[in-house]
Amino acid sequence: MSEQIKTVNEKVIKNWPKDDRPREKLLKHGEHTLSNAELLAILLRTGTKGASALDLSRKILQKFKTFRDMGHTDSAQWKDLKGLGNAKLAQIRAAIEIGRRFGEEKLAEKMKVSSAQDIIDLLMPRMRDLKKEVFKVVLLNSQNQIIEILEITQGTVNQAAPIIREIFQKALQYFSASIVCVHNHPSGNTQPSKEDRSFTQELIKAGNILQVKVLDHLIIGDGCWQSVLD
Repeated sequence: MSEQIKTVNEKVIKNWPKDDRPREKLLKHGEHTLSNAELLAILLRTGTKGASALDLSRKILQKFKTFRDMGHTDSAQWKDLKGLGNAKLAQIRAAIEIGRRFGEEKLAEKMKVSSAQDIIDLLMPRMRDLKKEVFKVVLLNSQNQIIEILEITQGTVNQAAPIIREIFQKALQYFSASIVCVHNHPSGNTQPSKEDRSFTQELIKAGNILQVKVLDHLIIGDGCWQSVLD
């Protein structure tokens, strides 16, 4: 039955004028000419009985509106979309994650950090929608250029427990002169907890001993942020 559905949908798309077929349009005119629905249809490849991949893409966009909203939803929210199994869902989420990582790589490439806002601009798009606390460390050289951004640990919905020894092990491994630590609050409230402040002071003490300066510890919420050191 699935093969029959695939054949039907392929025939439907093949009947379209060549310039209207998403794949052919992309190859002929470039990916920038495609709509969000057309790009999504290329990922899906096939639709369902009586509906093309493009029809299914439009239903997805009607439900979630943006790629960002697709990226931070759980699988249960996709279940009412007929014809969207685990394989297609995995393809969509993988593509969105590739987009996020590509954005970070381009921004971080030889980027010189002059303020906390530079770090926020880099990491906010990825971290603002996470459902669990994630702790990252930004490693910097003596010129304040980013060497690497590493994820140290994931916590529960409201708690992360980063390990100071692991943070500085990575910092020394990459010959970092300084670091900026960043974690998110899934609640959206960026107010530092008592534990956040205590941990940061311990981190600074360890950094002084190892001669790796802790420049800041930032908390990211939904569109907002705060420094633990403020």
